[in-house]
Parts: sequence; C-alpha cells; structure tokens
Amino acid sequence: MMNPLLEKWNTPFEMPPFEQIQSSHFSEAFDLALNRHQAEIDHIANSPDAPTFENTLLALEGSGELLNQTSAVFFNLSASHTSPEIQAIERVMAPQLAAHSAALYLNGPLFARIEKIHAERNHLGLDAESIRLIERYHLDFVRAGAKLKDHDRVSFAEYTEKLASLFTTFSQNVLADEASFSLILTQDDELKGLPEFVLSAAKKMAQDRGVTENNAHVITLSRSSLTPFMTFSERRDLRQKLWAAWCQRGENQGAHNNEAIMREILQLRLAQAKLLGYKDFSEYALADTMAGSAQAARDLLMKVWAPARLKALQEREDLKQLSGLEDLQAWDWHFWTERVRKEKYDLNEAEIKPYLQLHKLMEAMFYVAHKLFHLNFKEVNNISKYHDTVTGWEVTDAHGKHLGLFLSDNFARSSKRSGAWMSTYRDPMHLKQSVRPIVVNNNNFSQGAEGQPTLLSLDDARTLFHEFGHGLHGLLSQVKYPRLSGTNVLRDFVEFPSQVYENWLMQPQILKQFATHAQTGEPMPDALLKRILDAQTFNQGFTTVEYVSSALVDLDLHETTDLNNLDFKQFEAKTLQAIQMPPAIGMRHRLPHFSHLFSSNSYASAYYVYMWAEVLDADGFDAFLESGDLFAPEPASKLYEHIYAAGNRQDPMQAYVAFRGREPTVTPLLTKRGLN
Repeated sequence: MMNPLLEKWNTPFEMPPFEQIQSSHFSEAFDLALNRHQAEIDHIANSPDAPTFENTLLALEGSGELLNQTSAVFFNLSASHTSPEIQAIERVMAPQLAAHSAALYLNGPLFARIEKIHAERNHLGLDAESIRLIERYHLDFVRAGAKLKDHDRVSFAEYTEKLASLFTTFSQNVLADEASFSLILTQDDELKGLPEFVLSAAKKMAQDRGVTENNAHVITLSRSSLTPFMTFSERRDLRQKLWAAWCQRGENQGAHNNEAIMREILQLRLAQAKLLGYKDFSEYALADTMAGSAQAARDLLMKVWAPARLKALQEREDLKQLSGLEDLQAWDWHFWTERVRKEKYDLNEAEIKPYLQLHKLMEAMFYVAHKLFHLNFKEVNNISKYHDTVTGWEVTDAHGKHLGLFLSDNFARSSKRSGAWMSTYRDPMHLKQSVRPIVVNNNNFSQGAEGQPTLLSLDDARTLFHEFGHGLHGLLSQVKYPRLSGTNVLRDFVEFPSQVYENWLMQPQILKQFATHAQTGEPMPDALLKRILDAQTFNQGFTTVEYVSSALVDLDLHETTDLNNLDFKQFEAKTLQAIQMPPAIGMRHRLPHFSHLFSSNSYASAYYVYMWAEVLDADGFDAFLESGDLFAPEPASKLYEHIYAAGNRQDPMQAYVAFRGREPTVTPLLTKRGLN
C-alpha cells in the first residue's frame, strides 16, 4: 500500500487526507523525512562554495519540507485526536526528532558558515528582513549550544533529547488523569442547582463516554465542564471532590505521577543553561524576550499583584458575608461569587449564557476581522477532516484572493488535551512561491445536545476570540521567510495579537448584533448588556491573583538551583506564603499539571507573558477607543501592517511603536481590570 504521507495531496486546499492516513504510516514517513533532511543539511554544511546568504540561509529555510509536513500532521493529531498508537509513536519519535534538531544546531561546519555570514551581514546589500533572518538564525544556533566545545556539545545534545521524552511523558500523564476521571451523577439530589445548559452538556458527555446508567450525567476535568458545575452545584461535597481531582492531575500516586519527571526536566534545563554561561534557566529563557530578565517580568507582575491581592481580599469578605462560611474554601469561590454577582449586579451566568451561542459568536469574530482587515470567510464542506466536528473556512481578502484555510475544532473529548491553542498544518512562506497557511484553532467547549446550539460562558467567548487572534496572526503573515513568519515572534509578544482581539467581543455594538437568545432569537436586552458591562471588573481580584500567583511560582521555580531535594508542594506553599496569597484561592495551574511549563520549553519561566501582552493589548486597543471608532481605518491599517502581517521581521517594541506611535504604559491594564 502507498503511504499517503509520502504522496502529493490532490485534496481541496491540499489538506492532509486524514481518511487514508493510518498511525502505522508515520514511522515510515518520519524515517524518510529525517534522512532526507539530514542529506539536505549535509549538502549545505559541506558545500565547497564560499558561504552566501543564498546557499546557506535560504537553503536552510527551504529544507526539511517532508519533515515539516509529517511533523505538522502528527503533532496536531497527538494534541487534538490522539490514540494509544499515536502516543506510542510519540514516545519513540520525540527523542529522535530532538536529537535531529540538536545535531542541526551543533553542526560545526554549518555554524561556521552562518557565523561568517552573520559577521558580514551589514555589507551584503541585503534588505532589513534578510538581515533579521541572519541575526535570528545565528542567535538560534548560539542558544542551542553551537559555540560549545567537545564534551559540553555532547552533553547539551543528550539533555535536549532526554527533555523531549520527558515533555511527552508529562503531557501524556496529564491527559491520562483527565481522560480517566468522570464525576458520574445519577441522583436528582446530585444535580441540585444545575441549570439546563449544564445538565444538557453533562448528559451529552455521559453519552460520549459510554455511561449507560439511568439519568447519567458526567462532569469532566475540562474547564468548560468543571467551571459551570463549580459555579452552580449546591452540593458542596461534590464541588470539593471535583476540585480535588482537578488539583491532583499529575500528582496521583501511580504510573501517571509527574513529580520525578518535573524534577528531571528542571535539572536538565539548569544544566543546559549553565553550559551556556547562565546562572539559572530563568536567566537563559528570558534573555531572548521583550522583558529581558526575570526581574523585569517580576516587576510588572508585582505592580499588578499588590492591588489585585487587596481586591481579592475584599471579594473574599463579600463571599464570607453572603455565605456565612468562616471556612470558605477554593471549591466555594465560584459558587458564592455567582451569588454575589447576582446580588450586586442582578446578573448570573444562567441568564447570560443563552445569548452566547457558539455559532453566532463565530459570526462575530469573522465580522470583526472583516471590518478591521477586509477579510471574508466562506465555510467549506469538501475538506478532509480528522474529526467530524471540525469545520473549515476559506479566508480571502477584499479582492477575493486566497489567504489561507482556517479550521475550527471547538469541542472537548477524551482524545484531546485540555486548554485552548492555535496551531498550523502548513505555515505561510514566500520563498520560491507564495504558500498560504492552514491554521487550526482548538478549544475545549462542552458541545450542546443533539439539535441544540452550543452555549458559551463569557470566559469561553473570550477564549474563542483569543485563539482566533492567534489564528489571524498566522493567516495574515506576509513575511518572506518561514523562520520569521506568523507567530514565530518573541514569547512575550506572541500573545499580543491574540489578546488585543479579545477587546472587540465586549463592545456593545458587537454584543447587540451577535448575542441573540438561543430560543427566541431576540438580541440581548439593553438592560442586561449594561449589567454585563458594569460587571466587567467584578471578581478581577480573584482572576488576577490566580493567574499572577502561577506566573510568580514559575519564575521562582526556574531561578531555583537546589533541585535534588525539591518538594513541589512545599515549594508552591512557600512561594505563595511569601507573596501573601489570599486564602481560598488556588493557583490557576498547579505544578504537577502545569503543561505550559513542562510539556515544552516554550512557556517555561515565561508564563508571565500573558500579563506582559495585556499591557500591550490594553494600551493598543485604546487607539481605537480614542478614535471613537471600533474599526477606525488608520489604527486598523497599522495593526495589520506592523503586527498581524509582520511576523518577526523587526524588533517587537519597534513593531509596537510603529503601530501605536509610542511605547505602551501600564495604566490602561490596571483600568481594564479595575485595579487602579
């Protein structure tokens, strides 16, 4: 049989032919792809010709086509729709791919060519984007150990390979704990307080998980399932049980315990950082960011922490007063917060949710993109899909020119990891010809019952817009080189395009047009809209504290160098005590399941980036508010040119100033969160 991964795909939009791809195809494809890419690298590195931009940098940019394609299909499936077979292959391939990457960056002859080009970069007659490419490649190689000698080079490569295996195991352990847990409810007393939309989603989840007991409802550890239950369930004991399961992911005794894995990851990261001359991993990780150092990141977080903590303490007093609970706990917070919100703003989630229909909010996010950037979205039904709930949309510009394919994978399932993320099946580039991207947004919403619309919470709706902001960042890229295209920007800048897009959701004219009732079709009443807008800063103490505490723990953890006897529970407790964490608030992510930190190096010592980007997004959105027009052409044009289309072609602060006309200030962020 032919291996479809090795064939040219004559499918609509050149989508992977998922119906033909079997797990067994990946090993053959990876073997051939790795050998082919290694041959390409050897040809570049050992060329007898003097190094030039064209025969070295451009050749590298154009290499590895089959490897990139195979990896994109495989790792998207491993995240979105995995299986035991996929997971087994991942455990084998992750270290092999890491070893291949390490060998590339530690290739002495190749780095010698890049270093020579880098030294001469300003005298080669190249444009600014090409010089930026040289600088980023050179830095990539240096940060990956290219200047190390002898034994240190070997050790660095071994650590990289081992880390890849540990990242895979950590992720699979968390997914296993999430997939294996079901809170099965069959008695009416267990369902007390749950509104119809929660019951409906829980009943469908029971069906999806094959629970056949009479009147079965299932609550899972997906946030879109867990949070509504914690908000409405009158059964405090069940809320406590669910909260415990949520917190203990990756910490349960047995095969899926992540403690030893986390310690080894931290030890290997520290060892690599020290080989490169850094005192700790945090110093290494943040050297190539806008913040530049852990201290700069911490300074920003603490500016927000102090007022957020005070507000959270006041919020806690409000909850205690209404509940009469002196022993208010973390599993009580959502439940009693909902009642305080009802008392203060005459507002509750059950009243709001029928107006937040997924399909209408997708219309809203497409509408905003059309108004800002003149984009059009046409649903396509003839594409190959890896799951039947995935939808596809062709994206075109104002002149009908194809810009890319957008895939939307919105629903939670046991084969999908938790959280929300944007990824690509094909990246944009403009080397020999223009190649447009295939972008996918993954969410974990609870799907509505058969024939019923899927209803979102406000947090879900913000997530929808957030991930679509990432999606646009990938779709709109007009950068020539793959290394600089799309979301390949500095870690604390990558969240700016996504977070600034969230701001349009909560504008009255958007909600009035697209927030329509699931039963009546009527638009959201003005009185309800006003109450929602008035309550935007409600509970922001809690929201800010649970996030910032996690970011501060992350920074402290990666500045730690005494790791042999590290007790993660004690470490969390000590850090939270030092910052005077308000009682009854849990970290947004505890360390044993903190996938941002331990499923890759991407957000390690960098979970702060969401707050850093929020400074940019709050300040940046003010450009539209100051103009008096949500879709003002001038800031919209600059936002497109310097942010969404620009990739990494220039320093991110320069890009921001080109859009905004000045550097950002923190004041709009504090105002947005009601903390000033």
